[in-house]
Amino acid sequence: MMNNTVSILAEIPEALHESLQAYLETHSTWDQDSVFAAALSQFLLQSGEGQTPKEAENYRACARVYLETLFEQSKSY
Repeated sequence: MMNNTVSILAEIPEALHESLQAYLETHSTWDQDSVFAAALSQFLLQSGEGQTPKEAENYRACARVYLETLFEQSKSY
């Protein structure tokens, strides 16, 4: 389970925000933080190579966050 969290402030396009709000209104088990964690970790997984030991460690950490976020949401159904 994710233990440490860091708060970030990000500006996103209004259209993306409206889409996010519409999604959250119809998926009560998700919240904004979970969506951002899943989306960011998935992006990093798709962009990562994991060739050095540090990159491999970061890749595994992103995979862990991504899977924990998804499974945490699926337990709520």
